[in-house]
This record gives sequence, structure tokens and C-alpha cells, in this order.
Amino acid sequence: MTDLRGYLRSLDAETLAELLHEQAERDPELFGRLQLRATASGNELSESSGEAAKIGAVLDTVARLLDSGTQADVAPLARRTVDRIAEALRHGDDSSGAAGAELRRAIKLYARACAGHPPQPEQLADWIVGVVFGGAEIELADFVKALGDNGLRRIKSTVDEVLAEPGTEARRRAAERLDEQVAEITGDVDALLAILSRQPPRLDVSLKIVRVLRAAGRTTEAVAHAARALSQEKSQPPDDGTTEDGATEGEATADEVIRALIAEDRPEEAWEAARRLGTDPTEILVVYKAYIEDLIGLKDAVHYEQAAKALRKLRTLHRRAGLAAEFAPYLAELVRTHRRKTRLLTEISAARIALPKV
Repeated sequence: MTDLRGYLRSLDAETLAELLHEQAERDPELFGRLQLRATASGNELSESSGEAAKIGAVLDTVARLLDSGTQADVAPLARRTVDRIAEALRHGDDSSGAAGAELRRAIKLYARACAGHPPQPEQLADWIVGVVFGGAEIELADFVKALGDNGLRRIKSTVDEVLAEPGTEARRRAAERLDEQVAEITGDVDALLAILSRQPPRLDVSLKIVRVLRAAGRTTEAVAHAARALSQEKSQPPDDGTTEDGATEGEATADEVIRALIAEDRPEEAWEAARRLGTDPTEILVVYKAYIEDLIGLKDAVHYEQAAKALRKLRTLHRRAGLAAEFAPYLAELVRTHRRKTRLLTEISAARIALPKV
């Protein structure tokens, strides 16, 4: 038998490196192990584009290995890459603006790697808290499998300690973001609502509260909150930094909230909110018709089906407004306009809406 080891030892370093690299190009597992060893040398990131390219290559390798379903543990490599990019950012080493995007990518890849090879939950929790307090954004949902109940409890405990003592504004905001995510993941509706209620009254916050209430089956509270948010917005007196309709820049206007509810295909809630405010809810018919046209304009089976279901809701709204007689001519005009879209007409019929003769 040929002494392969002896033969390899007889080769010069350059030839051996070429052979190994050629094989690694064909073998993702080997390539990943070699990258792991190369990265483990502990060289610090420099400002050169060459080092940035190395980081990109490492992330490409990790992604390729994860996509291939590797059994190798690439989590340590991904975590070290996250730490190196974060360290570079802390030192202001992001002249091209690319490091922030690479950091987000590296964190996502580390989360995927942890799902296959979970580290010790409490240690992972401490690492996540440290990265977030260092200024990075992390979606806890990406790490939920690896964290488990113990890891989430560890994060919650740390966050509670930070919020209970004086600290920098940035540190408190980071703790509040983690606190909100823990409440979302654990399904603690009351805690999540309390956290959201303490935030400034912006459109995204108001809609999130409404979504949380609806998901919890608390529809009456969801409608009441939407109406209350609109009422408070309309009652605010104009002041510096307000828009023409009296809404402070960055906060929700009545029209924005109603349109956002319609964009989420929740016309009944938009109607009820407008009714409670004493405004004319029939305006919602116009907005909802535009929403239906947008769905039809996407020209695919999924959105045709959604448009047909929305037409049923629109028919109900016409009845509630005492304008039931206006639905038939509207539908006739819609069918006339889109008569060549046979799939749309099929979906309308399937939604139990009688097609008019045009």
C-alpha cells in the first residue's frame, strides 16, 4: 500500500496548499473546517478592504454550510465573526457603511447555527444582552429555540435589573426593546400591552397594540383602543412641529390609522373606530374600494381570492351604512371593467357573490 502520509510530507508547502485548496473547493465541510481554523488564529480586524473581504468570505462559507445542511458546528465561527464586526463598529471602523449590514447578516447566521448546535442557554443569553447593550439589534425570535425557557428567563432577569436602576438612556432603551421581545415570545399579553402603552403614541405603536389585542381574542378592546387613539389625536391642539391636521410629526393621524386598518383588511374595525369618533364612516367605503382595486391590480390568483373576500366585507359595510342598493351597480361596474379576468370572476362566484349580467 502506498504511504500516502509520507508522500504528502514530501511535497513542498505550495504544492500541498494547492491540493488542499482544490479539494476544499469541492468539499463544503472541509472548506468550513479550514475557514474555522484560519479564523481561529485571532487576528484582529483592520481597516483594509482585504480584511473586510475576508469577513465576507467567512460569512459566505457559513451560509453555504448551513444551506447544505452541514452537521459541523459552525456556531463558534459565526459568533466570533459577530464579535469582530461589532468590535470594529465600536471603534468607528465603518467608513464604507457596510459593516452594519454585515453585522446583521452575521447575527442571523449565528442564530441559524445555534439552532443546530445550541450553546449553553444562560451563556447565550448573556452574550445576546451584551451585544444589544453594545448597540446592535437582535431579534430574540431568531434565537428562541437555542435560548429555551432558561435563556429567556436569564434575559428577563437581567433586563429587570437594568430597568430598576439608574442608567444611560441608550442602555435603558436597549433593555426596553429586549423586555418587549421577551413578552412577545412568552405570550405575556398584559406585560406586552403595558410596555407598549408606555411608548410614545405613534402610528406603529397604536397598530401594534391593536394587533396584540386582536391576536389575544380581545376584539372589543382592540376596537376601543383604535377609537381612543384617533380621538386623542384629533383633540390635540396644534403646536410647534405639528402637521396641518394637528398630528405631531411621527404620530398617527386619524386618516393614517383608518387607512392602516384597511390596508390590513380590517374594514369592520376601521368602521367602528370612525363611528365612535362621530365621523362619517361611509368614507371608509371609498378607501376600501381602492384597496380592492389594488388587490385586483396585482393580477394573481391569491390576490384575486383576497379581493373576492373583501367584496363580501364591502357588501356588509354597504348594508350597515344603509346603502345596500348601491352595492349592485358598483359590482356591475367592477365586473364590466375586469370581465376578461376569468379567475377573478371565478373567485367572486366562489365567495358567494352573485355575478351581475353585463
